[in-house]
Formats: sequence, structure tokens, C-alpha cells
Amino acid sequence: MQYMKAVPLARTKEVRDDGTIVEVVIWELPEPLPPSKHVFKYRLFYGTRLEERVRYDNERGKGDHRHVAGRELTYVFVSVDQLLDDFECDVQNWSSP
Repeated sequence: MQYMKAVPLARTKEVRDDGTIVEVVIWELPEPLPPSKHVFKYRLFYGTRLEERVRYDNERGKGDHRHVAGRELTYVFVSVDQLLDDFECDVQNWSSP
């Protein structure tokens, strides 16, 4: 049996002047990673080397979720575009005075 590899869709990392890091990594998989129903594997991070402020990710057995200020919350995945919008909104809310 031949296995299809994951296809990288996005990989960016920005280190901002204030020392915070924004990193986005998204792959398209040949099949969903249970219990997720979609074919994307992702990790979106905002924080510093010492402090995780916002993170969205999915993993086998756990599914889609996000971490905000140390709390883990369920995340309902709709699309990659919505994922990016939701992450950006959380980062902006954290960054706003």
C-alpha cells in the first residue's frame, strides 16, 4: 500500500518588535485526523518563547481546540479561512490595550 504524504499549505513565522511570535503551520492530509472530520492538520501560535497566549491546533484523539490564556477550549473548525480569521481576531484582542 502506498501512503500519500501531507501537503504543506502554509508555514509562516513572524517575530514582532515587542518580542511576540506569530506562527502559522497548516498541512492538507490525505484523510482526516480523527476525531476531526476535515483533512487539515494545523498549529497556530501567538506568544513569546516563555508564554503561550493563543494557540489553535488539532491532534489525533483530541480534535480541534484552542488555548487562550492557559485555558483549553473546544474549537469548531469550519474552513481554513475561518480558522485564520478566528486566530487573527484572538491575537488582535490580546494585543489591544
